Amino acid sequence: MENYSHDSHSHSLHHLHFHKTRSILNLAYCLAYILALITLFYYRLCFFFFKTEDKEYHNLLFKPWILSFAVELLYSFIWSIKQPMNLWPVTRTVFPENLPNDDKLPGIDVFICTVDPDREPTFEVMNTVISAMSLDYPPKKLSVYLSDDGGAYVTLYGIKQAWAFATWWLPFSKRFNLKTICPRAFFQNPDMVDSQIQTQEFFYHRKIVQEKFEAFNQRIRSMEQILDENSKTTSRDHPPLVQVIDEKSIEEDDAILNLEAIDMMPRLVYVAREKRASHLHNFKAGALNTLLRVSSIISNFAYILVLDCDMYCNDSSSARQAVCFFLDPKISPSLGWVQFPQKFHNISQTDIYDSQYRVTWPVYWTGISGLQGPTITGTNVFINRKAFYGLNIDDGLDLKEARNSLGSSSEFIKSLRQIEKPNSAIDREISSVLLKEAHYLASCTYEKGTKWGQKVGFWYNTIVEDVFTSHILQSKGWRSVYLNPERPQFLGSATTTLDQMLVQGIRWYGGFADVVLSKYFPLFYRPSKMGIFQKMYYCWMFCMPIDFILVLWFAFVPPLCFLYGIPLYPKVSDPFFAAFAFVYVSSQLKHLCDIAVLSGGPIKAWLNEQRIWIVKGLSCYLYGTIECIITKMGIRKLTFNPTNKVQDNDTTYWYQMEKYDFRTSNLFLIPIVTAVTLNMACLVGGVARLNVAGNWEAMFAQMILSIYALVMSFPVIEAMFLRNDDACIPLTTTMMSIMLTLLLLSFGNFLVLD
Repeated sequence: MENYSHDSHSHSLHHLHFHKTRSILNLAYCLAYILALITLFYYRLCFFFFKTEDKEYHNLLFKPWILSFAVELLYSFIWSIKQPMNLWPVTRTVFPENLPNDDKLPGIDVFICTVDPDREPTFEVMNTVISAMSLDYPPKKLSVYLSDDGGAYVTLYGIKQAWAFATWWLPFSKRFNLKTICPRAFFQNPDMVDSQIQTQEFFYHRKIVQEKFEAFNQRIRSMEQILDENSKTTSRDHPPLVQVIDEKSIEEDDAILNLEAIDMMPRLVYVAREKRASHLHNFKAGALNTLLRVSSIISNFAYILVLDCDMYCNDSSSARQAVCFFLDPKISPSLGWVQFPQKFHNISQTDIYDSQYRVTWPVYWTGISGLQGPTITGTNVFINRKAFYGLNIDDGLDLKEARNSLGSSSEFIKSLRQIEKPNSAIDREISSVLLKEAHYLASCTYEKGTKWGQKVGFWYNTIVEDVFTSHILQSKGWRSVYLNPERPQFLGSATTTLDQMLVQGIRWYGGFADVVLSKYFPLFYRPSKMGIFQKMYYCWMFCMPIDFILVLWFAFVPPLCFLYGIPLYPKVSDPFFAAFAFVYVSSQLKHLCDIAVLSGGPIKAWLNEQRIWIVKGLSCYLYGTIECIITKMGIRKLTFNPTNKVQDNDTTYWYQMEKYDFRTSNLFLIPIVTAVTLNMACLVGGVARLNVAGNWEAMFAQMILSIYALVMSFPVIEAMFLRNDDACIPLTTTMMSIMLTLLLLSFGNFLVLD
């Protein structure tokens, strides 16, 4: 945990606040919970080691109880590795007004990656590019790089049009000090402007810029229509292309430039790395590593902002806020990155798919910020360029070692010595020789025989390159900070369909499971400079998909035991019942507190998070783990499918109506629907059995679990029986699930056999 005195705010660049009361309450809860778990384990062990006189009854319970105990041990492990995030919660405040003059600020390179214009609409990508160009930062110390992994002509055309429109947008946004610097977001909500700037002059200039914006939009839409399908879709076989976008790039009569704004334009660079079918391209990690190399010989700024192509800058001050940490001598020597939260402009209040991870940012990331800091989460992160190179640049550079690790480019090796030397790249002419070198750095053969993706840059052979890379970097001693200002600094487009959420989840959780099954699992990885609590945090992240075991157990085994009269928990009158009840009830109340108190969400959001955890456990946690295993066995190759960022009115309608859209694969639906139908059948059959045979006290806990499962499953039940729309669960899916339920009910007999 960080420990230093706080300077006067009139001189300091940032202030850290430790939430002592919250920490004490969390610690007290943690100790009480541990005591309850110990009591629970004692109860289970007494059953196994001290047999009752009724041996037949003991043998009847043995198999389900040993399985219950195993699941409870797994649950306790997952709970325990999560606790460090609750013990040292800190928040930070920055003071950009205390930064040095602009001429003394370090430079920033912005990396934006896009792959497929069909899934990632070009116009939205260009709005992200323009918002990055509009940051409140000296233009000569800001460069924006767009990686187009598809090599699509519409993207190259779009970035030229974006630069042309930016010559109008940048002077307008800076002249009136606009808070919303993404033009699309600004013109969608034109009234969200401070009243003091709504003058006649403002409205006059806004009208002019809006006309240019509409023309900019129309030109891109027209080009998309003109291009045939083959030339619009992405190419997996194309040469490298690196082009600096400026007034020379704009064709005559294509767009009208504001020539007076040329001097205030940051550098904009288009990069399409070489793609060949015979070479691995390593997905987003490969694209980011290409940008690292290309930018190093063009601008070579000390810090890098990584953005998703749909995550636009929502506030112009984010760069200055991040630099407050990098220039703070108390933490800067080992500071690897500054992470901002991911927030979204298309999220509803209750967020039925938990796309914004409501608890993660204000609770978990605030807690881990008190240790060595949070992981890189793919976007909204400012990164120290030196952290990627894996070499001790400050104490001299071994040229042989540098070439073995980084490749044979002399210009690139030379750039390592020029990081943080502002005058080395700002006014440097981008000559044809330099561009030729940039093309070489973007070729698919450059990395051959080097350490790229292994010890240098973003790591390869994983889908979760962001989390995995930050795990390696923090193992080397780099630390990070988390900053969550009141105004969202970045806004993106979240998945608002069940199908996209589950497909995206398979990719993420399969990547996490891959780390669990590798030598890089945090508890065992060596050498590591991470503390034990930081290791526990990474273990929790990578072990997320293992939750499928817990969900499968609670969805199927307790209901079946309830139906056949097999008690898994103590009687209500048994003193040990209090320990089980405390573990269950306090977990729910803690989660509810995180949602309602710390995250500011409604109670319905808590219900939705519970529901989506169950849904994920029965689908993407499970399938992600299976996909990881078969990939490791060599049965299939590692693949990456970009998330579809296209929003349509139909899916948006169901999301805003807070109705689940079940138009997805039966591979996802059948386990979910089967679990619901099984719980319904077992609850009815179990209650009927209790009415005849009694023993309510012994079966009370399992009855409550079944009722809880059905309450959480109401959207599924509604889609099965009460809805009759395009987004409901198909009748064929329900029938197949009922058949599987009957098979599982017959399997219940196995639990009562000796």
